[in-house]
Amino acid sequence: MNYKKLVKEIREKLIITQEELATLLGVSFASINRWETGKHEPTTKIKRKIVELCKENNIDLAGDK
Repeated sequence: MNYKKLVKEIREKLIITQEELATLLGVSFASINRWETGKHEPTTKIKRKIVELCKENNIDLAGDK
């Protein structure tokens, strides 16, 4: 899954900032920024939270592989 693209897409669909997404996922703003720039990838625990956030907000993950 392309987390660089997915994280930005989630933020755009929810109309929230990197800071707000960081709060929702329980991570730092810097983590969100690193994921969006492709420097790092979320941990498995956070990947699960991202999937749950997408499900809760009807964000389709199918096209993001």
